[in-house]
Amino acid sequence: MTMKLYRPTTDGGLEPAPVEAKDYRRRLRSRRWKAAELANPEAQTTNPWIAVGFIAGLAALTFAVIVAGYAIGHWG
Repeated sequence: MTMKLYRPTTDGGLEPAPVEAKDYRRRLRSRRWKAAELANPEAQTTNPWIAVGFIAGLAALTFAVIVAGYAIGHWG
C-alpha cells in the first residue's frame, strides 16, 4: 500500500499527482522533449546458467588456490 501524493493546482486546490510507470527505462527518457526511449543495441543478454557457472567456477578456483597455498605452507 502506498500513500497517494497530491500537488497544488493554480486555483489553490489539490490534485492527485500522476502515477509514474514502474519501468526504469521510462525514467531514462526526457519528459521535457518527449524523446524516444534510450536503447543499447550493443548489449547482448547472457544466459543465466552461463553466468551462474562462471561465478561458481571462479569460486571453485579461488577455493583451490587457497587450499593449495595452505597445503604447500605458503600461508601457514
